[in-house]
Amino acid sequence: MDDIDDSIKPERIVFVTVGTTCFDALVKVVDTPEVKRELFNKGYTQLLIQIGRGSYIPTKSSGEGVCLAVDYFTFSSSIADNLRSASLVISHAGSGSIFETLQLRKLLIVVVNEDLMDNHQSELAEELAERKHLFCASPQTLLHTIKALSLDTLAPYHPGDARPVAKLMNRFLGFLED
Repeated sequence: MDDIDDSIKPERIVFVTVGTTCFDALVKVVDTPEVKRELFNKGYTQLLIQIGRGSYIPTKSSGEGVCLAVDYFTFSSSIADNLRSASLVISHAGSGSIFETLQLRKLLIVVVNEDLMDNHQSELAEELAERKHLFCASPQTLLHTIKALSLDTLAPYHPGDARPVAKLMNRFLGFLED
């Protein structure tokens, strides 16, 4: 009478996004057996990778046996559904991806693309990591960061209220206030 299969695990999705850029170093590192094994050991069941303009194509797998199910795509009109369904997001350091993920209160690892010149995005990622809202890594340190993941060390992100700044700017520019 007991038809429940105890081997079925709930879906726990890792969503990797590079935005509209080419960030093959990130895609390559999440495609390594070591990273996949560590994610699987942490209880994740699926790995969905958005590769953007990159040329590196990750290895797809169905997730049978002792491994993650892996799939990828280049672009989507919106990654909002992917972010919502994810248990863990591994993202490039684009501010849009970072803040959208934080507002959804998702576990976030931001991987800084060290190949970019004048990488101001790293400053944002490092500041938010220092404030304990996310984890920050490079492609070379991602595996270590995944191994060390601890939810206990993170603080929820609360977006600021921009209205006082907008009001001050409007007053400065001579616009009438409502």
